[in-house]
Amino acid sequence: MTKPFSQSCENNKHAILTVLTRELMQSQRILEVGTGTAQHAVYFADKLAHLTWQTSDLACNHAGIHHWLDSVSLDNLKRPLLLDLNQPWPIEKVDGIFTANTLHIVSWPLVSNFFHGVGKHLSSGGKLCIYGPFNYLGQFTCQSNADFDVWLKDIDVERGIRDIEAINQLANAQGLTLMNDHTMPANNRLLVFVKF
Repeated sequence: MTKPFSQSCENNKHAILTVLTRELMQSQRILEVGTGTAQHAVYFADKLAHLTWQTSDLACNHAGIHHWLDSVSLDNLKRPLLLDLNQPWPIEKVDGIFTANTLHIVSWPLVSNFFHGVGKHLSSGGKLCIYGPFNYLGQFTCQSNADFDVWLKDIDVERGIRDIEAINQLANAQGLTLMNDHTMPANNRLLVFVKF
């Protein structure tokens, strides 16, 4: 089996790491929701050795994740949990949760389920880091994001770039406050919430 590969992961991992290095300085155990190819997991676990990085995804992605994890020797990088946003999460408390390019892929009800899971499993004082494109005041931030949204909806009408205001509402309902909204390359953002 060839290791799965995402060019966008390769392109954005350096910029994301710069932010995570600061934001997760005091964290210890991170749950990555939607590990995907595992490129981010391998890179971040290697560069952020103080963290235990727990991968998770749907069963269909586990083989690729294992393939990436087999190619490295990192004691702080954990084998994937089966995490389905329609089901209870198979983990106790963590002090950090990271997800990249997921909220525009899953349906809006699953976005809501995601935040319910975060509310239940993120420790008080823990951080939630979300990477991806977002709309502000109901508007796309650029034409390429508008085109991307059309492409997403052509695949599945339930997909789409989410409004930051709606994301904030779901987060606030779970005791999360947006602390930082980092500008990232390629018209993406990295949102950092803290649970109080």
